[in-house]
Amino acid sequence: MRAPGFWQHDGMIAHVLAPLGPITAAITARRLTQPGFTCAIPVVCIGNAVIGGSGKTILARHVLARYEARGVLPCALTRGHGGRLGGPILVDPARHGAADVGDEALLLAASAPTIVAHDRAAGARLAVAEGARVIVMDDGLQNPGLVKSVSLLTIDGGAGFGNARLLPAGPLREPIAAAARRCAAAILIGADTRDARAALPRDLPVLTARIIARGPMSLRGRRVVGFAGIGRPGKFFASLAELGAEVAATVGFADHHRYGPGDLARLSALAARHQARLATTEKDAVKLPGDFLGECLVIRAGLAFDDPAALDRLLP
Repeated sequence: MRAPGFWQHDGMIAHVLAPLGPITAAITARRLTQPGFTCAIPVVCIGNAVIGGSGKTILARHVLARYEARGVLPCALTRGHGGRLGGPILVDPARHGAADVGDEALLLAASAPTIVAHDRAAGARLAVAEGARVIVMDDGLQNPGLVKSVSLLTIDGGAGFGNARLLPAGPLREPIAAAARRCAAAILIGADTRDARAALPRDLPVLTARIIARGPMSLRGRRVVGFAGIGRPGKFFASLAELGAEVAATVGFADHHRYGPGDLARLSALAARHQARLATTEKDAVKLPGDFLGECLVIRAGLAFDDPAALDRLLP
């Protein structure tokens, strides 16, 4: 889905829908009272308070790398949004495509063993059976099925909490304070242009990080057509410009967009018209056919923390 524009502004539609917000809060709070499975190994939850992209998968990959640097075998656990398989199943990129396990699962599997499971407890049991020493769960802060050792509240500094209203009037899955109470810290990614920090409890530690984008080659002066199906495509297009590319045109798709022949033909024609090279994200690349992918520059995104040691101290 594409997030409605009024979620970012406290306008008339948000005001009309606001009375439904307490129902959303009550449903989430009631669900969270259900007992969960306590795993034999630590579970680190990379969550958020809003619907849509906040950088959870990028942060999950960073945390996986931190554990690998310690010599601790991690396993990523995800619901597999957009995939047809409910799991629990160990992702095999040689056998599974985005239609099977979702685009985010394939991204995670490039970093560490990854399990897709709608039932998070069943996924945790499989992770233990596979020899994992720690589970890094991408999303699931509002899912009570698996007890978390540590939860991190991921915030996109450029989007913040939108209009700070609960679904359906805004993007919040639950009140900000309720989500923050279950987290050891907030991870603020990018400049805080929406003043998200002010909405957080004062006693919640806030770690800051920025996205580092890297191309397969220098993009300085290269003419590109950018396209992306992520939570905020504009963030990717800005990264292209920061890398020095000459951005001739951009095409934004809804998050988790599945590319069809018509999309590919349109993008190829646009690149030809602008005499430019196509550029896209890793998340989009895993959904593209090989011959078309050969026409694209794939931009990889990582995180750089202002205080890396502070993150390490949070991780069990």
